[in-house]
Amino acid sequence: MSKRGSVLSKFQSFDAYAKTLDDFRVKTYYGAALTIISAILICLLLWSEFSDYRTPEIKPQLVVDKSRKQRLEININITFPHVPCYLLSVDVMDIAGETQNDLAHDIYKTRLDPDGNQIHVEKAQDHTKEIHKILNDTTQGIDEPFCGSCYGGEAPESGCCNTCDEVSEAYIKKGWSFNDPDSINQCVKEGWKEKVLVQSKEGCNVAGSVRVNKVAGNFHLAPGKSFQQNNIHVHDLQPFLSDSVNHDFTHEIHHLSFGPKVQGVVNPLDGIGRTVSQGHYMFQYFVKVVSTQFHFLNQTTIYTNQYSVTQYERDLTGKDTSGHVHSHQGGLPGVFFNYDISPMLIINREERKSFTHFLTGVCAIIGGIFTVAGILDGFIYNAEKTFKKKKFI
Repeated sequence: MSKRGSVLSKFQSFDAYAKTLDDFRVKTYYGAALTIISAILICLLLWSEFSDYRTPEIKPQLVVDKSRKQRLEININITFPHVPCYLLSVDVMDIAGETQNDLAHDIYKTRLDPDGNQIHVEKAQDHTKEIHKILNDTTQGIDEPFCGSCYGGEAPESGCCNTCDEVSEAYIKKGWSFNDPDSINQCVKEGWKEKVLVQSKEGCNVAGSVRVNKVAGNFHLAPGKSFQQNNIHVHDLQPFLSDSVNHDFTHEIHHLSFGPKVQGVVNPLDGIGRTVSQGHYMFQYFVKVVSTQFHFLNQTTIYTNQYSVTQYERDLTGKDTSGHVHSHQGGLPGVFFNYDISPMLIINREERKSFTHFLTGVCAIIGGIFTVAGILDGFIYNAEKTFKKKKFI
């Protein structure tokens, strides 16, 4: 027994937390206050630590983007207070040579009155009902199909120009200016001049999405009918320049994103607007697009894009304003978005902190607060004793 007691005695010598007898312990009111405050702080900090443990964190990783064959979706929502919808053309072109003129698929134009209130929503270039009505009115009493004249313009593949727009496009392809719609039977029947007069003081909101190649390119919103002539992208500015109303490209970008919307991703151009009083102004936004992936804890993955942007604007006053077919090479009024695709890919992984990290934080909070509280308690106790001694002396 003596040997066992000797071993236990030696083992007890390793105790770093030596105990004092209860008779020698002194309890004070400030010690009680420090204990209560410490307990409250520990509870608050433990709750904060637990919340932080339960909140996932995003860890980014930068790698080379190998998904070059995918298509890129561009989402737009832009308002032009002083340009009517019939004058606006949405076009896309890229360095691969692909061109999309006067986009109609998934692009919606909303006519706005001078106060900015919505008048009418229509899909771009969706005039099917109007065309059928015109054709029915024109072909009443005629057995053979109607084939409208192109009035010397370059006819489409069908050989017929049955609408005012088709005649206008035939003129433009021929290199002629379409400046006398009153002499065109199709335009007279459609009431083209009256519709233009009614809409001349309106604004337009353009919203929708465009799918493009994942290569550098640009999409723009500019006045006049757009088309290709000798592999050159051109616009007929005659309707824009001949209108008595002073149209300008004051605009507000409500939304511009590349790819699906992801909560927390900031689009730099959202809410940006520019105001001008002159019609011949060219706004250019140079956008650098970076592919981005989000991998969430629930095993879902979202593929989207982030971008940075710089901007430039130019006054085109004094340039070619003759009203004839105009190439954008020398400058074209409108809003241009020149985008470039980064070769890098950002992968954001959602991760949760490990339990050992949480446990370490808990121990640090409890130990730290009790240690600091003990130091404060000892300091106050010794200070009180010193003060009492001096008082008695």
